[in-house]
Amino acid sequence: MDFKTFWSKSNTAFVIKNLLFAIMIGLVLIGGVYVWLKHYTRHGEEMQVPAVCGMYIEEAQLTLQSMGLVLQVIDSTYSNKVPLGTVVEQNPSADAFVKKGRPVYVIVNARSIRQVPVPDLRDVSCRQAEATLKALNLSVSDVLYEASEYRDLVLDIRKDGQSLEVGTRLPEGASVVLVVGQGSGMGSVSVPDLVGKTLSAARNQLLAMRLIVGATIYDTPQEEGKEYYIYNQEPAGGVWAREGDHVDLYLSEDIDKRVQTSGTDEEEFF
Repeated sequence: MDFKTFWSKSNTAFVIKNLLFAIMIGLVLIGGVYVWLKHYTRHGEEMQVPAVCGMYIEEAQLTLQSMGLVLQVIDSTYSNKVPLGTVVEQNPSADAFVKKGRPVYVIVNARSIRQVPVPDLRDVSCRQAEATLKALNLSVSDVLYEASEYRDLVLDIRKDGQSLEVGTRLPEGASVVLVVGQGSGMGSVSVPDLVGKTLSAARNQLLAMRLIVGATIYDTPQEEGKEYYIYNQEPAGGVWAREGDHVDLYLSEDIDKRVQTSGTDEEEFF
């Protein structure tokens, strides 16, 4: 059998022809996929990422857009060491090589100062209170010592001369003054009459007389945002106490509530 007859009539030749055809189709597909991938991935078309740290977010966005890159903000933080609204971190870093259209992820310094609540630091050691405030990005500008039954425990937190209630919001980076106990004093003072006053006003008055707020007892469950008034205190107003002693306070929403004492019996009336 000659080659022409073999090629045209042989079953073997039929199989070889189909195999060659399949190989050709495969090569064409591979070549097409390679060309498509080269175009899709922009192979060889790399550019350097510009440095956008320190730029305002709008400026950084325009800079990246002009180079065919996309800015994506993934987080914000707060620092008083850099201007508000500026980029503080980027990924990929400056001068890295990337392809056109790639996103550049940035972290931005917040445009407004975050407010943090004042924690309850009373009866906490001075060192622990300073560590807690530092973790909240608050600082201690001064430590004042007052007579107290216990040494080195925080008696009060102040800012601009005013006592701060727990939960009061301060801007990050703000500084406060800690009032810390230095042990009981040697002198005696007359306990002031605090009935009808708010807790904040009573605390300021007691501290001014080197006395300390002790237990605070509410006649109903305490609710945030409501004002409470002192209707009773122990020891009572006019009693003599040592500097650094505690005064327990009883509070109510009813400003007219009082406790009337007759002998040793106490009777509440409204």
